[in-house]
Amino acid sequence: MASKLVNIGFGNVVVASRIVAIITPTSAPMKRLKEEARQHGKLIDATQGRKTRAIIITDSDHVILSAVQPSTVSQRLFDEEESKSPSAQTNEVKS
Repeated sequence: MASKLVNIGFGNVVVASRIVAIITPTSAPMKRLKEEARQHGKLIDATQGRKTRAIIITDSDHVILSAVQPSTVSQRLFDEEESKSPSAQTNEVKS
């Protein structure tokens, strides 16, 4: 079984089925969440030194920092889901 991957910028990808939330990092609770993840060794910085624009939460409680806007990440996630849906398959033959 192949896992769908979502590009989160700079050649970094995340398994789509593991994503729980994509949020903006500007609020105080999100800053605390980021710091707690760092302390527990569950923070993954995929920004390549750029400004953090999205925080991705996974089902394993990992916190992934991305330099791509949350709307862009979610669009990539939904585009990949739609491309795999049966209605998107135009050349499918039903028997």
